[in-house]
Amino acid sequence: MSVFMDLNIISSNDKNRLQSIIETAAHLSYSTVAINYVIEPQQKKPEIPKPQSVSDIFDKFPIVQGKSSPIKVLNRLTIVASDASHFRPTNEYKNFDLVAVYPKTEKLFHAACMTFDVDIICIAVTEKQPFHFKRAPVNGAIDRGVFFEICYAAAIRDNIMRRYTISNAFVLMELCKGKNIIVSSGAERPLELRGPYDIANLGLVFSLSDGDAKAAVSTNCRSVLLHGETRATAFGVVHTMKKPQTPEKQEEETPAPKKAKIELV
Repeated sequence: MSVFMDLNIISSNDKNRLQSIIETAAHLSYSTVAINYVIEPQQKKPEIPKPQSVSDIFDKFPIVQGKSSPIKVLNRLTIVASDASHFRPTNEYKNFDLVAVYPKTEKLFHAACMTFDVDIICIAVTEKQPFHFKRAPVNGAIDRGVFFEICYAAAIRDNIMRRYTISNAFVLMELCKGKNIIVSSGAERPLELRGPYDIANLGLVFSLSDGDAKAAVSTNCRSVLLHGETRATAFGVVHTMKKPQTPEKQEEETPAPKKAKIELV
């Protein structure tokens, strides 16, 4: 059975609303969700908030529909970057399970694809894509294991945004050929969530194949989580030390000619 995930539930100070969204996600058979803290910096060194502990949201997490296990809740940070100085990984980033960037310019999109240490690159859904996607950076992101995210909640709220969402997604698909795509909700209310099979059908509208559309809410999301875990531990150091040999083993490994010379002396 597939494990479905929604990696973009917009954070809220309203605890009851957040609980309701997560309960709805569990009822719709999502096994994992990520609470998304969106930061749009107004200065070069933006303040990164500390995420709420997921254990403070529920005393007991709701059980996933069709499974016996409770839903898993993660924390995610999304930086809306309009300047290169807005994305500067610090220790505060380590408080989040996932890190995403929403680049607002072509130059930042190229940097996000090729160099930024992120798990997800967000695509515009509330406006026309402000720049043209190019094949080289898109392929670079795919090679690095970075995923592109399309959110559908905006398409539910407004007809014009629906047009932007479909149009921008379609252009991206022409370059990436359905690879490294995840589809998330970006939900701010429970009514903006849709079931995973409905989202897989929506993926067909984005010109995804049937298999790629299902992967966008399941296996690709799992790959994003693994990428996040790898990113968080990438700075670990493995120290190796050569074990000293015993005198007997050293004598056995001495080359025959050299050993003979030692015996003559």
